[in-house]
Amino acid sequence: MQRRKFIQNIGIGSLAFPLTSFTKINKIAPIDNSIITPQGLKKGDTVGVVSPSSAIFETEPYEIAKENLEAMGLKVKFGDFVKGRYGHLAGTDEERAGELNDMFRNDTIKAIMALRGGSGAARILDKLDYKAVKNNPKIFIGYSDITALHLAIYQKTGLVTFHGPLAVSTWNSFSFDYFKRLLFDNEKITFTNPTDKGDNLTQIKNRIRTIRKGEATGRLIGGNLAVLTGIMGSEYFPTNWDGNILYLEDVGEQIYAVDRMMSQLQLGGVLDKISGFVFGKCTNCKPGGSGYGSLTMEEVIDHYIKPLNIPAFSGAMIGHIDDNVTIPNGLKAKINATKGSIELLENAVK
Repeated sequence: MQRRKFIQNIGIGSLAFPLTSFTKINKIAPIDNSIITPQGLKKGDTVGVVSPSSAIFETEPYEIAKENLEAMGLKVKFGDFVKGRYGHLAGTDEERAGELNDMFRNDTIKAIMALRGGSGAARILDKLDYKAVKNNPKIFIGYSDITALHLAIYQKTGLVTFHGPLAVSTWNSFSFDYFKRLLFDNEKITFTNPTDKGDNLTQIKNRIRTIRKGEATGRLIGGNLAVLTGIMGSEYFPTNWDGNILYLEDVGEQIYAVDRMMSQLQLGGVLDKISGFVFGKCTNCKPGGSGYGSLTMEEVIDHYIKPLNIPAFSGAMIGHIDDNVTIPNGLKAKINATKGSIELLENAVK
């Protein structure tokens, strides 16, 4: 589901939902450099599905989400407000935060998956029970607007979360293979792009572009560019970027806006600290109507990244695409910018 594409169909009707517990949460201090990995998945485990961002107003996506997870051998529990609505949001801020807090506190829930992205996750960052998250570490997965939650959870607790497909995503064999190997089989995966040429003489789709050659190691931190820069300056934005690898993706942004957000990362001191850089896909990112022409996306990225003289590449299978890999946010990895690979150096789950 695209972060900026709010479903505009008629709402799901006047439904009554049980109230979930919500209390004012005391904030805890930033992480003490300790990293927490959650327990892995096995068949028969229950996955909680939550809607921390935008609402879905049709019934079919819920059926698809349930069938996706059941096809993986998992049981499904929808949150109390997963079908809620408050404007374009899936319930009020208190309802959506309370739903996620309850999923972390519930011992029968072994993993939590966002139903969709959209907008609104940043509104609940100050309402999450980070102490409960830290005391009940479990797999949390989603992408796009869910980036705000990944970054906040990492900053406040040190828990490794997963930038990957949503419950309603296209769970094809490519995406599920990486998900299964990472979270069921506990593999230290090396992520690489497909190399099939089809009927062509050379590879056309899913090519890697090396920005600067070389290898770099560090913790993978990142996600959606617009959402990431949207929480810069807050207490939920990671404070320690020294030696880390920044990975980014986006959708539906005009190139001038990408340039502005990359400039924000530069002026904020993030780019000067990282050891490596990976850009995934920027789906439907076009020049827009400036009236005077535009830089290309390649020129924008090169302007900010090449002067850093760090290993960097673009074209990774990260973003608003069907073949979307699951990236562990906060885990140590090594990138090879010449090959366009991301090698995990630690197990993502226990």
